[in-house]
Amino acid sequence: MSFTERFTGCADAYVAGRPGYPAAAIDVLFEGLGDAHDVVAADLGAGTGISSRLLADRGATVLALEPNQAMRDAAEPHPRVSWLAGTAEATGLEEASIDLVTAFQAFHWFDHAAALREMVRILRPGGRAAVVYNERDERDPFTAAYGGIVRRYRTDETERRRADGLAAFAAFEGWHARRRVEVRNEHVLDLEGVLARAQSTSYLPKAGAPAAALHDEIRALVAQHARDGRIAMIMRTIVVAGDAGADGA
Repeated sequence: MSFTERFTGCADAYVAGRPGYPAAAIDVLFEGLGDAHDVVAADLGAGTGISSRLLADRGATVLALEPNQAMRDAAEPHPRVSWLAGTAEATGLEEASIDLVTAFQAFHWFDHAAALREMVRILRPGGRAAVVYNERDERDPFTAAYGGIVRRYRTDETERRRADGLAAFAAFEGWHARRRVEVRNEHVLDLEGVLARAQSTSYLPKAGAPAAALHDEIRALVAQHARDGRIAMIMRTIVVAGDAGADGA
């Protein structure tokens, strides 16, 4: 199965179970770019548009690129977001046409070298690219216990891929300046929300006995930790930004 196809059938769970991103993380993306209403952003691997709408809510004009049609179809419309079927490696966008390129929870699915070349190609001089990830903060007992369940049932090494992707982006020699920021992100969920989060995770089982056992463990964990039927999963939102030079390099 291709990386694009991994999320077919997951769109509803993605909408119900995935966290957003805190305002302070979005602040980092726009800092120094001038009036957000003048910013044209390309959001690569946009999924169902969680991140694209946050950028658009700041006033940016957003081109949301998502190759999976089911994910695009599940997106909530936004007047400042336009949807395209391009990929991170071949966006179809014009050279030097974009002020801000983002990849939220997606860069590890890309061909790193090809995606970085494409980011540089479409960025205007002085523009910015950034990768943003929500990662579990396992200093929190519930979040740590959930992470333990994920590691027991994972079907591949996607979490290692995420770390490798962050490192590749940060090490790219094409950035004139780099910045890394971490922000606390609290995601409050009920039981159905936690189950949806697991269902939206491409490297956890979706059917059969493994999925049933996974869901049973999640139900027991939520029952142990929930208060008034709700539980907070604590995340670290990691932003790594790279700026293009004034000459575009």
